[in-house]
Amino acid sequence: MPFRRYPRQFRQLATYVFAGGLTAVAHYGVLIGLVELGHVDPVPATLAGFVVGAVVSYTLNRWLTFEATHSHAQATWRFALIAAGGFVLTGILMHLFVARAGLPYLPMQLVTTGIVMVFSFLGHKFFSFADRAA
Repeated sequence: MPFRRYPRQFRQLATYVFAGGLTAVAHYGVLIGLVELGHVDPVPATLAGFVVGAVVSYTLNRWLTFEATHSHAQATWRFALIAAGGFVLTGILMHLFVARAGLPYLPMQLVTTGIVMVFSFLGHKFFSFADRAA
C-alpha cells in the first residue's frame, strides 16, 4: 500500500519516528564513542551527540516530516531555538540522573531522549516549521 493512503497525522508521526531513529543513531553513536573510546564524561558527551543529532534532525524533518510554511532562513533560527531548549533539557536531565543520582548513563539517556522528543516534536510542529495542518 502506498504511504499516502494513510491519514496525514499517522504519516507525519511515522516519518518523525523514522527521522528520530536516524537522529538517535547519530546522537548515541557520538555519545557512546566519546564515553567508551574517548573516556569523556557522559554529560558533555551527550551534549556533543545532541548537536550532531540536531543537524540530522533538522535536515530530515524539514525534508520528510513537516510541510513547512516558513522559509529555510526562518525555520533555521526557529529550529535552533527549540533545539537550544532540548539541549538545555538534555543537559539538566542527564546531570541529575548521572552526575547527581549516579545512575547508568545509557538507560538514563533513553529516558531523557523520550522526554526531549515530545518537547521537540511539539516545538517543531507548531513553531519551527509551522506545519500547514497544525
